[in-house]
Amino acid sequence: MMSSPQHFLLLFLLFLLPFSILPDTTCAAGTIIFTTLGRSRYNFDIFSLPIASSSSRSRPIAVDRRGEHRLTDGVSVNFNGYFPSLASSSFLSPLLPSSSSSSVDSLLYVTERNGSSAVYLDLFLASASSSSSSSPSTRRDALELQTRLQFPLIPPPDDAAAESAPNVSMKDRPSLSGDLLVYVSTHQPSPSPRQSWAAVYSTHLPTGRTRRLTPSGVADFSPAVSPSGAWTAVASYGAAGWPGDVEELRTAIYVFRTEDGSGRTLVVDHGGWPCWADESTLYFHRRGSDGWWSIYRATISVGTTTVSLESMVRITPAGFHAFTPATSAGAPGIIAVATRRQTSNYRHIELIDTRGGTNAYVEVTRPVTPYSHNYNPFISPEGSRVGYHRCRGSGNGSPSLLLENIKSSDPEAFSLLRVDGSFPSFSPDGERIAYVNLPGLFVVNSDGSGGPREVFSGIAFPTAWDWKRKGTIYTSYGPEFSAEGTQVDIISITLPDDDDDDDAGNAQPSIKKLTTGGANNAFPSPSPNGKWVVFRSGRSGHKNLYIMDAVEGESAGIHRLTEGPWNDTMCNWSPDGEWIAFASDRDNPGGGSFAIYMVHPNGTGLRRVVHSGSGGRTNHPWFSPDSKSLVFTSDYGGVSAEPISNPHHYQPYGEIYTVGIDGTGIRRLTHNSFEDGTPTWTPFFLEPADVAESLQGSGWCEFDDCHWLNIQAQLDDGASC
Repeated sequence: MMSSPQHFLLLFLLFLLPFSILPDTTCAAGTIIFTTLGRSRYNFDIFSLPIASSSSRSRPIAVDRRGEHRLTDGVSVNFNGYFPSLASSSFLSPLLPSSSSSSVDSLLYVTERNGSSAVYLDLFLASASSSSSSSPSTRRDALELQTRLQFPLIPPPDDAAAESAPNVSMKDRPSLSGDLLVYVSTHQPSPSPRQSWAAVYSTHLPTGRTRRLTPSGVADFSPAVSPSGAWTAVASYGAAGWPGDVEELRTAIYVFRTEDGSGRTLVVDHGGWPCWADESTLYFHRRGSDGWWSIYRATISVGTTTVSLESMVRITPAGFHAFTPATSAGAPGIIAVATRRQTSNYRHIELIDTRGGTNAYVEVTRPVTPYSHNYNPFISPEGSRVGYHRCRGSGNGSPSLLLENIKSSDPEAFSLLRVDGSFPSFSPDGERIAYVNLPGLFVVNSDGSGGPREVFSGIAFPTAWDWKRKGTIYTSYGPEFSAEGTQVDIISITLPDDDDDDDAGNAQPSIKKLTTGGANNAFPSPSPNGKWVVFRSGRSGHKNLYIMDAVEGESAGIHRLTEGPWNDTMCNWSPDGEWIAFASDRDNPGGGSFAIYMVHPNGTGLRRVVHSGSGGRTNHPWFSPDSKSLVFTSDYGGVSAEPISNPHHYQPYGEIYTVGIDGTGIRRLTHNSFEDGTPTWTPFFLEPADVAESLQGSGWCEFDDCHWLNIQAQLDDGASC
């Protein structure tokens, strides 16, 4: 019996020597899987509704809600659409019909099919007899029967080019001005940690020549090209850089020449998501001093080489949120916006008619899909249609994915997969994956066969498999993101041996509690020799790391590994047994900034591996199979888009990175505007292929809108949002 801490520590130090080492053939390769909050349930497609408008101010606009049409094809996730004018492009105008016997509609949009972000152009061919009909319902029938031609204007990279990976990046907010495609991309790294990679580029479609319009060292978001194509407006922090905002980005509006980015001028010192009504009128959104997101109009003076602000006025009042405005030169006085109102818990699209003495509001999506979130409206050039994206629902396209192949920057070294769950981990033989859904802990075959099986129904996080005892998973049971004294304990879950018992499929897992006292004991990680588990605990009043017996738990002894008035957490034991990596805020305790550290299991050799700068967050480290690298999640690349344009993400800057354990060779693996996290790494190479899952009912669209848009919280807190 280990009756004293000294006895336990002596045995612990002795056991450090005979660790199991992976075979020499193991290298930093295999498969990395991670989670993205809510992303597997988005299933976004782009839809449109016809607008009936009159040039007369006395006749209000109307929307024929029977005429909603899905524009995209139901493959993967499609969003942030734009209706281009093909006639303005010498490169694309030959695609227009040469006779009046047919017509062409077109859509530009972002898609994440084939594991990477890309910009697509879809053309819809219809006969003149159907397209000339004045009936919106007939028009809808024509759209559904017409031929679709699809062109990837900026395709994802092929595997041969993936090593240099110029196109492994996020693409966003595309628009077309003549032969120039203008869009956001994250393919060029920023020069400093925690600085966004998002920048605006133009690609000349006939030649493929791409030019960066955003100055070096600056990040730009949400570009909008003026009706003439001469000017582009963006939301930007300018040279100041991203300060860590996760709700409203406190950006300013800048305007520059679309041709080459010259003449860059600050026109509005607080605003985002600009759009042009005409060459001298910009609309944008911002959160006002009263806490409400609202639409504003800026009148600007455009000279030959200069742009200046003349006046600015608020368009939407307090009492509801209005954001992501869209306008069209073909619909003067009409603004499309997304709203959150007290009468609905969902984000919906509305039109604002500003042509009369008072603004008139017309509902677009709530009468059609009252229980769906609808995002980021846009209006066609002639002003006859309003587009937006939302979840398409079950049975209307490609299925939700349990495992989604993500384009790897080094496909010969490792595959990269997104899992529809949090805190995934592989069994030592690579055959199974455990993950949690908060609540519930699930196990699934690594190829997805057989579907997931729930093995624990409580709130559990994270997961880690024992290296020696087959089918044993460690997790913590209790509420996540809680204070030091919260009741959270480490448990082991041992699965029935399916290989030896024909009736094991009906047997229940055995569960054993390993910690006592419940002082926020979490993030267990077993040693490779199967003898110990490192975990974090708040038992001292601060979250530090401890090591206990893997089988009997802390009743057989416990050793404190780190000590201090800070948070050490999210620990992972290296496969060679030499190191324990963890996240810590010890550089600025309680300040919210986390860096990754490593320490030997005997408490020596403490060092910081990677930090994303002052205020930065670098979390969830996991060792590579050869113990020479770490995969982790971080805000190292800043934020990539305005968070209000997406569903809810607690940390919309999270991306997946790798780094050598000496702190060199930081490499970005994921590019999106969502929240990636909780990565894991196995030596086994999984085929980079999608694996569908079966979801019932609302599971297809089970994600939240931005929590900070909650109207009741706004009313309860007064001016606080």
